Amino acid sequence: MNKKLPVNVLLAGCGDLGICTAARPNDSYLFYGLRRKPGRLPKFIRPLRADLTNFDHVNDVMDIGFQIIIVTITPDDHTQSAYRSAYVASAQTLVKAVNKSKKPPSLVVWTSSTSVYGQKSGEWVDELSPVNPENYSGQILLEAENIIRKLSCSKVVLRFSGIYGPGRQHLIDQILAGKESKRNLSQWTNRIHSDDCAALFCHFMDLHLKGQALHELYLGTDCEPVKQFALRRWLSSKLDVQLKDVETAKESGRRCRNERLLESEFKFLFPSYKEGYSEIIKSLKLS
Repeated sequence: MNKKLPVNVLLAGCGDLGICTAARPNDSYLFYGLRRKPGRLPKFIRPLRADLTNFDHVNDVMDIGFQIIIVTITPDDHTQSAYRSAYVASAQTLVKAVNKSKKPPSLVVWTSSTSVYGQKSGEWVDELSPVNPENYSGQILLEAENIIRKLSCSKVVLRFSGIYGPGRQHLIDQILAGKESKRNLSQWTNRIHSDDCAALFCHFMDLHLKGQALHELYLGTDCEPVKQFALRRWLSSKLDVQLKDVETAKESGRRCRNERLLESEFKFLFPSYKEGYSEIIKSLKLS
């Protein structure tokens, strides 16, 4: 019996989320990592040196032939120009290259953020909620989303909420240092573990290859929004740290629903911040 060849997957940007995705055990996929400096990629990812904002680079890469492209971009800096250069320029280049390619992918998954929403009084939001970002990062991310919708192939925009996990534990470090929060402690916060982000990418790839229709937009967030005060209080108890936090009365932020994600039969590794942060704290105590 002939063994089925693995599906070529391009991890464009290929930061920690891309690496985590490729590290998941699955012989169905052959992963390529596109970076400007791909030298440090692990051996289970085939390196490709290219700039996602450079059409000639991306056009050449398309000739390899990828059935699926997953895009995870990190700006060089937290400035408006850096965000525009990363997200808008990359989206424009990718759309142009894919739509002109003789070997186009059948699916592109584009990573965005729940910062595109403007609700700030504790409202629930989902994929059908209006978007009205107030800051430049959300505005630029929304602009890039609209560009990606011009792709001629199937596409999924995945809006992640606050990603945490190994290497993304600023909040734990802050609490261990006894630092006060700079945020309103009555602000709602939404989380997703980085391992669940990677699992989501694989989930969508699997569904697509099985021929299941996907929505063009999903919220990537866990099952339990939590206020800053409650989150910090829970973490401080687990870390045996005393904080002087005082909850404020004015509610802010928003709560993200993930029903569309759950309807796709996705199973969270960490359904809430409690499971996710408990795993991180456990590893810290063992190290």
